[in-house]
Amino acid sequence: MESDHHQPTVMIGTTSLTLEEVVAVARHQAPVALHPEAVPGIISARQAVEDMIASRRVVYGITTGFGKFAEVSISPEESAELQHNLIVSHACGVGPPLPTEVVRAMMLLRAQSLAQGFSGVQPETIALLLEMLQKGVTPVVPSQGSLGSSGDLCPLSHMVLPMLGLGEAYYQGELLEGGAAMQRAELPVIKLQAKEGLALNNGTQCMTALGALATWDALYLLEIADLAAALTLEALEGRVDAFDPRIHRLRQQTGQQYVAAKLLEYTANSGYLSQPPHPRVQDAYALRCIPQVHGASRDALGYVQTAITNELNAVTDNPLIFAATEEAISGGNFHGQPIALALDFLGIALAELANISERRLERLVNPALSNGLPAFLAPTSGLHSGFMIVQYTAAALVSENKVLAHPASVDSIPSSGNQEDHVSMGTIAARKARQILTNTQNVLATELLAACQAIDLRSPASLGAKTAGVYRAIRARVPAMLTDRIIAPDIAAVRELITRRELTNP
Repeated sequence: MESDHHQPTVMIGTTSLTLEEVVAVARHQAPVALHPEAVPGIISARQAVEDMIASRRVVYGITTGFGKFAEVSISPEESAELQHNLIVSHACGVGPPLPTEVVRAMMLLRAQSLAQGFSGVQPETIALLLEMLQKGVTPVVPSQGSLGSSGDLCPLSHMVLPMLGLGEAYYQGELLEGGAAMQRAELPVIKLQAKEGLALNNGTQCMTALGALATWDALYLLEIADLAAALTLEALEGRVDAFDPRIHRLRQQTGQQYVAAKLLEYTANSGYLSQPPHPRVQDAYALRCIPQVHGASRDALGYVQTAITNELNAVTDNPLIFAATEEAISGGNFHGQPIALALDFLGIALAELANISERRLERLVNPALSNGLPAFLAPTSGLHSGFMIVQYTAAALVSENKVLAHPASVDSIPSSGNQEDHVSMGTIAARKARQILTNTQNVLATELLAACQAIDLRSPASLGAKTAGVYRAIRARVPAMLTDRIIAPDIAAVRELITRRELTNP
């Protein structure tokens, strides 16, 4: 997996990473480089660590053990062995491996944290992480085992193993032993020096990597939710007066005002929307309250994006080295609570998009609610089931989301002999949010399919300014259902249009 050199090089160490840059490296192999101006700070912090060892100062994790063993002194001769032991003993994860894109994001974020010059590692250690990214050596990292404090100790330790010639890694798509992968890529393995093991595995980069990629996708999914809602509004011959900007200005909620304006924009000039005299006084909540529900999720995503973007550039190991004053200060930047809360909120916000989407789907397939559409959108009801079970699938995903949306961050369990007595469960929150994201993509895919089918069953008219393009993009991949057929590939095709971002620019 060589880097795509047609993409701009992502610089780390002196500039702030963006979500877009993380995605470019994680998914599209954009090249990465350490900014030369970051090197002096890295060297100064490393020298400070060497001086602390030489003077036999008592410094947590450098001349002492870890966690409950913080009171155990470590001699200078044992410092390298201490760091090696830390990594191998903490690499005890279980469960399916994290996707390659997540591990690549972890590696980038760990390098960014170390490159800011407060961790005390050697420049060569950071350079090796970047070379692994460049050459496509991706450690195998089990998905389970992190409490989110002291950061992501377990998954980050697995990330480090191939750097030591241990563990497993993918090289250009092939699963190999860690040492073999490094050898195949013509990369050296290293022997960790004082502080380096702790600097590499003490931080929030696993939960943040998961969260960054999920947030990037969720921000786009907000647009898809608005488009799906607009198309369904047309398919149900809904009313647009509920989106009058005068109503929404009075609420003073930013997201709500944005969504209401978009619905009017997307459905402009539609021939499907109810015209005066209106057959209904008002629509059901699933239509009338789209701005209030979608807008709240949009505002929630704004908070999540800020929290995640801050964490992309955070220094999260412990202790932190302040070379100018020759201090090593122990704190708790590894604690994942800021990210845990944000990612729980992300899961809840996405689950709500799925909840209201499934309710709109129900109105499309239910003849008592669909304003004249055939039962279950079947051209010949009875002989054909149409979209009957599509709604079952959406309902199942929504129900699963409700379970997954239970916050992980309200849980805690003491560890390390009660020294680490409050933990964030941030990585569990991140993994749940990622699954909720996938479920919500599929729910919105079912709604989009059903809305297109409903449009086909209505008397022909003109679609809205934006929804017409969405309809055409879907119909280019999935034909209308004239008789019952296997629908799973249709749902998968529309979800692919969503994940490939092909619906907003059809």
